[in-house]
Amino acid sequence: MNRSYQLHPVSLGKTNIDYTTALNKQQHAAVTSAPGAALVIAGAGSGKTRTLTYRVSWLLEQGYAAEQILLLTFTNKAAREMLERVNALLPGRASNLWGGTFHSIGHRILRQHSEMLGYPKNFTIMDRNDQEDLLESVITRKALRGADKRFPKANVLAEIISLCSNTGETLHALLLRRYRYFLDIEEQLEDAMGGYDAAKKAANTMDFDDLLTKTGELFLTHPEVATRYQQQFRAILVDEYQDTNFLQAGLIDLLALQHKHLMVVGDDAQSIYSWRGANVSNILEFPKRYPLAQLFPIETNYRSVPQILELANASIACNPNQFPKELQAVRSPYITQPALVPLATNNEQASFIGQRLLELHEKGIPFSEMAILYRAHYHSMEIQMELTRRGVPFYITSGLRFFEQAHIKDVAAMMKFALNPNDEVAFKRLIQLFPGIGKKTAESLWKQTLEALGGVPQFKKLLSCKPPAKATKQWQQCVHTLVEITQDQATIMTPAVMIETILHAFYEEIMKEKFSNYDVRRDDLETLLNYSKQFSDTSEFLVQLTLLGESEETTENHTDQVCLSSIHQAKGLEWRVVFLVWLTEGMFPTARSLAEENALEEERRLFYVAVTRCKEELYLTYPELRLNANYGEAFQRPSRFLAELKTHLYERWDIYNQHFT
Repeated sequence: MNRSYQLHPVSLGKTNIDYTTALNKQQHAAVTSAPGAALVIAGAGSGKTRTLTYRVSWLLEQGYAAEQILLLTFTNKAAREMLERVNALLPGRASNLWGGTFHSIGHRILRQHSEMLGYPKNFTIMDRNDQEDLLESVITRKALRGADKRFPKANVLAEIISLCSNTGETLHALLLRRYRYFLDIEEQLEDAMGGYDAAKKAANTMDFDDLLTKTGELFLTHPEVATRYQQQFRAILVDEYQDTNFLQAGLIDLLALQHKHLMVVGDDAQSIYSWRGANVSNILEFPKRYPLAQLFPIETNYRSVPQILELANASIACNPNQFPKELQAVRSPYITQPALVPLATNNEQASFIGQRLLELHEKGIPFSEMAILYRAHYHSMEIQMELTRRGVPFYITSGLRFFEQAHIKDVAAMMKFALNPNDEVAFKRLIQLFPGIGKKTAESLWKQTLEALGGVPQFKKLLSCKPPAKATKQWQQCVHTLVEITQDQATIMTPAVMIETILHAFYEEIMKEKFSNYDVRRDDLETLLNYSKQFSDTSEFLVQLTLLGESEETTENHTDQVCLSSIHQAKGLEWRVVFLVWLTEGMFPTARSLAEENALEEERRLFYVAVTRCKEELYLTYPELRLNANYGEAFQRPSRFLAELKTHLYERWDIYNQHFT
């Protein structure tokens, strides 16, 4: 005769947590909701982390064992912060909780079961550099990059492989959507991807994306393993759910299959990462996948003054596909409205920002409480130069400073060598862009170059040099371009014509193969071309680039420095004063987004994210005239995101003494 015996959770007594006092009404409703599927729409600045933290504490108090709770986040920092807060509320109670990033949880599961997939348990994880080294080995072994063969660099191929994994797209579909210039080598790319998978298996190693794809494969091929974790995790919580991709959403749904106790927290209005695989439909269609799901809006904003939120609410309301929400301010009204500031030119836009930053600083606002946000990194070029001239300290979160970026320095290197054939550093940087040329070969070619030129800058003579077979075509094209831009020193072209010639003659193809974000870098070079038009002397132009680069010092702790950031990098941050710049059609929203409704909606969400970074004082700026690389001066239409705003939402500033060009 069998007897059933039930174990009950150990009672740990009352705690001091007063959920009613600690949370607002909307947060409290979500935190104390009954088990089951739940979607928490947490607006900007509404206390999302607090809600998740108290939900975990609530579950522990209801008798859930820590190991029965899975908390998924996008960053290790977010996971640490939440677990630290839970431990502060319930000391020692969260020590066995499964909390971490998607990839760290995948790794934890694979360590237990990797042998089922043919991987010994001592498998290693490659970082991005290791991944690129292995891909380069595969490309070399398969001879996919020969003398006359165009093939992407390992970092670009790694990006393509990663996007296929995270979006669920086939290679063909991805190439059609994003890398059309590689469609003619699709078969070779497939060959490289297959060889890469085999090489990883042989080396008993996985890359970062494998931590999710292999976990999914494990669950599908060994359902008993999936069942084990489905039974274990009685409650699953997901942070920043609007940023999940195809692969992550699938794993979450699979793990929640048994208990269906899944709380996802996010804000569809802040879904801005489709370019790296995030799928906003995951959050928008959650109620369809979980018809019994409860919906909890959290709309009380603790960050911004009412005027900022009123403008943000009005803007995002123009998106048809969303969960309606209305952010409500806790703070009192501010002394001024957001400012709409049209400027005559992009140079005047930079001048206005530099002057206003100094004025605000003199009034007592620290530089560290001010930020300049932009849609694309190249939008910041004139602003960086202006702040440097005015001595305004700043740092950049969106990457290297403009003139320190690799593609800018590559083009500058060719210009320097054209002017000065004795510039060894510029020469070696230039030729190491070509396949098969490393430091040793570069040294050999430098000696050949010195001998061929004999101190006379007649670049046709370089055709007698002997580069490696792989680099012959690029070497010859480079020589012809040097001849063209210098006319063998008879007439030196202007810097603008030089840059345009270098770009179209050969560097554009190099960028496609070398960089995964080719289109962004091309925009940077168009901006550099625009800037160079104010110089007739190429030597003076290159001197200015060097001086600007030399003045670009960074401070690690960013003490009292203005932040320059792309909006994507600014998500989750906040400042008292925000300048949102280049608000013109084609710049923000981007020209590429204008033809597609989904892309345009994401651009509007990006505008919303930028506005809600601001606590008090917001400046919306745009130039009415832009020096265009292809068409000369071009008039700019204000962004539709400005046109959608009613005039009572902002104060228009009229700028006088518009003498800038």
